[in-house]
Amino acid sequence: MTVGEIFLESLSTGVITEHEVNWLASHQTSFDRPEEAAAIRLGRLMDQGQINLGCRLPDPMLRHQEVLVDWIEPLGRRRHRQSQRAVA
Repeated sequence: MTVGEIFLESLSTGVITEHEVNWLASHQTSFDRPEEAAAIRLGRLMDQGQINLGCRLPDPMLRHQEVLVDWIEPLGRRRHRQSQRAVA
């Protein structure tokens, strides 16, 4: 793991994991000047709310039908349809 990898992954996803933050904190004494600047920038982006502390789901998991059926749809369109049926 490198500061550059964490920086780019966090920028592209908008998420930084707890493990990555812990790694940054524990290795900050060995950063060179550009790495230190990237770590400071990450901290500022987190303070601004542009990068959030959380977890990333791998892309194949997001496309998986089970996730769609069990997690996404019950919170979305089908939930609204079920409430209309219950009223009718």
